[in-house]
Amino acid sequence: MPLGLSRKKKAAAATAATAALVDNEEAESEMGGPGLGGPGLGGPGGPGPGGGLRPRLAFHTQLAHGSPTGRVEGFGNVRELYGRIAQAFSIDTDQIMFCTLNTHKVDMDKLLGGQIGLEDFIFAHIKGQRKEVEIYKSEDALGLTITDNGAGYAFIKRIKEGSIVDRMNVIFVGDLIESINGQSVIATRHFEVAKMLKGLVRGRVFTLRLVEPQKAFDMIGQRSRGGRSGTGEQLGTGKGTLRLRSKGLATVEDLPSVFEENAIKKVDDLLESYMGIRDTDLAATMVDLGKDKLNPDEFAQALDEELGDFAFPDEFVFDVWGAIGDAKAGR
Repeated sequence: MPLGLSRKKKAAAATAATAALVDNEEAESEMGGPGLGGPGLGGPGGPGPGGGLRPRLAFHTQLAHGSPTGRVEGFGNVRELYGRIAQAFSIDTDQIMFCTLNTHKVDMDKLLGGQIGLEDFIFAHIKGQRKEVEIYKSEDALGLTITDNGAGYAFIKRIKEGSIVDRMNVIFVGDLIESINGQSVIATRHFEVAKMLKGLVRGRVFTLRLVEPQKAFDMIGQRSRGGRSGTGEQLGTGKGTLRLRSKGLATVEDLPSVFEENAIKKVDDLLESYMGIRDTDLAATMVDLGKDKLNPDEFAQALDEELGDFAFPDEFVFDVWGAIGDAKAGR
């Protein structure tokens, strides 16, 4: 899922909180403590990728399959977070597939998106077993919903019960998609991967190369279809959230309102129906763009300016506009 898509700050209080929680690199170095990887993360080793200001919040983290507890801080987006986690555990950044909040299990309801609750514990899932699977496309729909980790990996977030993939019993929620018919999809946006899968010819065999998350002992044998994907639980247990951004500083914001939560859920459902992806941060951005617009034409123009790469069909844009209006009306 694209992470760090902009959202307006919720209130002056959030702005004040952000100002108090960020400082320059020199101040960050003063607070950096020792981590599992040696020097304090964000401390004497210098700033992370991108330089500039960094939040002074610290989070505890573990590898999902089991590890000591580390501490990460001084990151402003998901790529930087992965870099901090990799430093803490002395692993390569590209080994990290995705993170979940407050659980080591592959639970798509707890997937880390563009927000982290201020009291959340971060579990990093790293690459495990590779596999290559041949699939006969006997139906138009495979039953897969795709998302991404914000750093170049697309993976499976949902498997529809009774679908082609579900009946095979060898592909699981959380599996990273490395290639389709030998064509690498690393660093390919999740909506493009979903489009490639939809475009495969019915009645033919195709090949997926996948990577499973490394599993702890108590996770072996688990299989999840990822049947539910809410937004409320994803935001964490803290009273506020750290909002990660692809550019600029991370900011501390209030939790979404009831209207925003309902609208995000509706738009996320539409993303799955039309595009085969789930992406709460993309949905949140679309809600932000649409909630103050006076008509669907203004909304469509705003989407085109901000999210033109997605090439949303007109019917989808109209349905999203309607879903935001329904959420405003409490429906």
